[in-house]
Amino acid sequence: MENEVTIRIGGESGEGTISGGDILALASARWGYHVFTFRTFPAEILGGPCMFQVRISDRPVKSMGDYADVLICLNKEAYDRNIRDLRRGGVLVYDPGDFTPESDDFITYAVPFNELARKEVQLFQTKNMVMLGAIAGLFGPPLEALLQVVESRLSKSRKANPVLMEKNRLALDIAYRYVREKIEKRDPYQLGPVEKADRVVLNGNQAVVAGALAAGCGFFAGYPITPASDIMEAMAKELPQVGGTFLQAEDEMAALAAVLGASFGGVRAMTATSGPGFSLMTELIGLASMAELPAVIVDAQRAGPSTGMPTKMEQADLSFALYGGHGDTPRLIVAPANVADCYSLMGLAFNMADRYQMPVIFLTDQSLTARVESVDRSVFQPFTIEGRLEYGKVGSNGANGANGASGNGSKHEAATALAASFARYAYTASGISPMTIPGPGALPYSATGLEHNEHGHPDYEPEDHTAMMQKRFRKLETAAQELPQPEPYGDSDAEIGLIGWGSTEGAIQEAVDRARAKGYKVASLHLRILSPLPDRALRNFISSVKTIIVPECNYSGQLANLLGARYGLQPIRVNKFGGIPFTAGEILRAIEEVC
Repeated sequence: MENEVTIRIGGESGEGTISGGDILALASARWGYHVFTFRTFPAEILGGPCMFQVRISDRPVKSMGDYADVLICLNKEAYDRNIRDLRRGGVLVYDPGDFTPESDDFITYAVPFNELARKEVQLFQTKNMVMLGAIAGLFGPPLEALLQVVESRLSKSRKANPVLMEKNRLALDIAYRYVREKIEKRDPYQLGPVEKADRVVLNGNQAVVAGALAAGCGFFAGYPITPASDIMEAMAKELPQVGGTFLQAEDEMAALAAVLGASFGGVRAMTATSGPGFSLMTELIGLASMAELPAVIVDAQRAGPSTGMPTKMEQADLSFALYGGHGDTPRLIVAPANVADCYSLMGLAFNMADRYQMPVIFLTDQSLTARVESVDRSVFQPFTIEGRLEYGKVGSNGANGANGASGNGSKHEAATALAASFARYAYTASGISPMTIPGPGALPYSATGLEHNEHGHPDYEPEDHTAMMQKRFRKLETAAQELPQPEPYGDSDAEIGLIGWGSTEGAIQEAVDRARAKGYKVASLHLRILSPLPDRALRNFISSVKTIIVPECNYSGQLANLLGARYGLQPIRVNKFGGIPFTAGEILRAIEEVC
């Protein structure tokens, strides 16, 4: 029996497909297994077909799997849509009252989900619990693990009542006994007991929120948009409990404007949005760069253009994140590769924003926002908060320029003179200038979208604009020297190299592992910081291999274009843009084609 299984559940909105999958993943993780999930669901309120896939293993898993080992079909449409992704010889579980499979390429188990829910439990809404009971009976996890999750969820729900909980217990038990008594198991998939570990089970959006709070975020403003809304909703609940402020703005432009206002006031501030909302923020990103204000902007990418496919994934906002805006607008870009990164890189993003006094764009995507992973608790360490380079306040002893003044009148005159001479945007070797926080004794300055001189006063002279533009971009050069460089994964003497970014890392690394097991010399380099590019690591990696492959989930090959423009690189492009993430097998095939 194999102690790993990939289970896909296909159904309709309202059948409990997604909630049932979540319960299965959480129960398996609490039982001690590693889990990795993927889901799709309709963008329309009226509903439609949806799917949940969970890979469960006693070893760490890096991707959602190439195929489903087990396919649970809650209706005929789910069968039609998903049967092509069930591996040959896999297991199909279906409701015989709804349809009969047309192929005998699979092991089939007939479970009357509808009948058991209606007649035995006498509550059709427990259909997903019937499904979970059948899964537990056939493949694991144990029924007790599922019950614990269901009880925990119902106890926190407004729908919680003893009758409903009893119905759920009954549904799980009836289905479990049904498959144990009436189905002869003919497949190799059985999740046995494993040693429990200290892990946290959460999705990407939840990790972003945890990271922002741990990083000291004190202000959040946003406007709801799929798939970033979960971040806003969680911040609305959690931020006030730690003394922060939450604002639901009238639109995305107002949200980022409020964030910049809070940042000017000295507060660590962020917003979260997706493609269309990110487009609306473009002018304010320019303001943040010109006024040199820290801000963290989460862009949970979805398939576009325009409204596109709100509930499908894509990595197609990279070029916009790099270049969107009028004029040359420096910004920093961070892209997490997994759920653990969504926590740890939020700490880095806030420190980068404060250190370099510019907007930091945090690129996740729909698959990562909803992806549930079991993450070692050790990942969730407190952050070292690296504050802004502040110009000292004028204190009672006349510090920072008023030293030695005697009498209130002299102090006031000295402070006034110092304020008038305060060079907020001083030219420095690093490009980073001291700033002040409004308040008693602070040196005031103007922060507008106009070009300005060192003191913040409007200045349109060509030589001054040239110098100020160079100063702002010098911060990126400083960041490139200070920020961590990525490390290659795989063979040190690789002939084939893969360069990726964002949520593709797991599939890429799994493909590298499989290729190496076949005897190929392969390595990968994964970019988590895309502005500034990790130049030293990229040049070393590119020069060390014969062939470069760039897999990315967009049509135009946006990272490949960037690498071509910067390094003259002409990589092999592997692009996927149907709204579904890469599988490791797809990337492995690209490696084998080169070999």
